[in-house]
Amino acid sequence: MKREKLDKVWFGVFTGIFLPFMIAFLAFLFSKGGPNLRAWLIRIEIADIYIQAISSCVFPNILLFLLFNRLDMLKSCKGVLAATICWLILVFILKFFL
Repeated sequence: MKREKLDKVWFGVFTGIFLPFMIAFLAFLFSKGGPNLRAWLIRIEIADIYIQAISSCVFPNILLFLLFNRLDMLKSCKGVLAATICWLILVFILKFFL
């Protein structure tokens, strides 16, 4: 696919939101315990590390941002930044209001 086709803000937002879910899924696949997603999420909640888990999953967005920047896909770069700011707002709400 041509870069011009993918250089859209919506593509950056989609990848910026989708990538952390993929990272979380990979963390689930490689974690100890049974193959039960619900039990894994409960373990994260009981250990009170859900904010750290979200932050760790969002961190690869930096690499995605840098990749889009290197490829001169600045509109997609803006979308990744917007998605990361949405994740930041979610973490802020979870940390200070819940």
